[in-house]
Amino acid sequence: MSFTDTLLNGEKSAFKPGSLTPMQKITLRFVVVGLVFYLFALIEGVMMRIYEISPIPVISESQFFAMMTAHPLVGIFGSTYMIVFGAFLFLVPFLMKKPLWSLKVANATFFLITIGTLTMWTAGFLSHYAPLYTLYWPLPSDFTQFSVIGGTIFVFGIALIMVGTLLFVLNIFKTIMYTPEGWEKQPSGKLLGNALGLSGLKNLFRKEKEVHLVSLPVAAIARGTVDTFLNAIIITFAGVLILIYMIAELMGYSLKSTAIDALLYKNIFWWGLDLIADGMVLIFVAGTWYLLATLITGKKLFMENWARAALLLELVVSWTVWSHHLMSDQAQPGMLKVASGEMVTAFELITQGLAFFITLVTLWSAKPLKMTNELKFLLGGLLGFALAVPAGILQADLGLNRILHNTQWIIGPHVHVAILVGLTMTLYSAIYILFPILTNGAKWYSQKLANFHFWAHLSGGIGMGAFMGMAGLNGMLRRSIYVNGEFNTYMVLAGICGGLLLLSFLAFFFNIVMSVGINGAIGIFMPSKLKTKDLLPS
Repeated sequence: MSFTDTLLNGEKSAFKPGSLTPMQKITLRFVVVGLVFYLFALIEGVMMRIYEISPIPVISESQFFAMMTAHPLVGIFGSTYMIVFGAFLFLVPFLMKKPLWSLKVANATFFLITIGTLTMWTAGFLSHYAPLYTLYWPLPSDFTQFSVIGGTIFVFGIALIMVGTLLFVLNIFKTIMYTPEGWEKQPSGKLLGNALGLSGLKNLFRKEKEVHLVSLPVAAIARGTVDTFLNAIIITFAGVLILIYMIAELMGYSLKSTAIDALLYKNIFWWGLDLIADGMVLIFVAGTWYLLATLITGKKLFMENWARAALLLELVVSWTVWSHHLMSDQAQPGMLKVASGEMVTAFELITQGLAFFITLVTLWSAKPLKMTNELKFLLGGLLGFALAVPAGILQADLGLNRILHNTQWIIGPHVHVAILVGLTMTLYSAIYILFPILTNGAKWYSQKLANFHFWAHLSGGIGMGAFMGMAGLNGMLRRSIYVNGEFNTYMVLAGICGGLLLLSFLAFFFNIVMSVGINGAIGIFMPSKLKTKDLLPS
């Protein structure tokens, strides 16, 4: 029985933080802080749901829109990035059976994203800087509407997050390619080619199959990291551009008359930003599904070569799909709307559908399976994307886009169901299955809390998305405040579902804290006396 099997199936023990390696501790730090930021985003989300029912007297309109700006950014960068980066910094060396390239760089990533998220959130909270979560030109530099100092600090926080992200990218690819000290020289170029999917693509067209040097999950992580890198470059470019204007304003110079092609800027910006939603998320999620399916079943992945080739294809698709965000922009060229906005977007049904099919067949091949926490949340994640991806495809129709684009439909059935049900439940599945590995076999405090976590989160996420979508179909605009009670029925029901999401998270977080103990939770942030190699499987 392997080391992983022993931890997953063997006798579980009390959590002892002193027995953790530096790699286990840094991963747990990423996850715990990511969950805290998720709580930030949840609380703000619930407050916005309440505000949409009836404005809260202690919160001004400017504060509401500042929350609307910070809410998704804290959820994406502060929570999802932290959890995903922490898990992948652990999994890549663990699956490749060699140490992480640099723990110092991993720690730098942790601190930069943590400090950057807090800086960005605080700037928005105090100054009410609210460009509605985009860095659209020229909205973020409209100094008649926003505080210049608040905007400067806000963008500086985003810059810190992007630097931390670039360090994560460096660490992942260095870990894949480098040769640890004392090891026989590894073929770095071939490892990189395998990680990017070339071996899987070749194997589809040759009788003599090439041996894969990296596992499929590592390949998926590598390919998603390419999009992470490109996204960080584009967001950094946008932030630097905004900073130039803001700093000039602080120094007494106005650059407002400088010519900026708004349409070109928006295309570049959405090309970069969409690499998160339609590139990095779908690729990372597909790779995580494959890993979870093989760990849960103990079987080899069904159609592995097709899965590798599909991930490579998804990487290309993610680079050419951005224009569906600009289909309602009248200046956007019609060819881009049709080719990128409609046709390439529809093709994501094939790439993501293939990942869905491969994962389900792998699970089916191992029936009967025990309905464990990780299996339940994996199935919940699959369901989330089964609902959200078609909702996105509907929006990518020129006719329907005119009706749906600026409504609650976009952020309900598509965005929130994809993130809260599809992505988040997949991440929860990963946390449930990695928890005994990262804590040397610690036992969950309460299975009843885990069951409540699953059902409350699933029903809350789908319910909130559905009721927001119903409001959108009836004409409720997004990024708007209604004070006449026109959509109150939908907003009350969506608010109740949002409350379920908050309760489910509190149950989960309490379960984690009680499982490791208060001293154990504090011990995660203390230096480790062990070495990372003590965890690597033989």
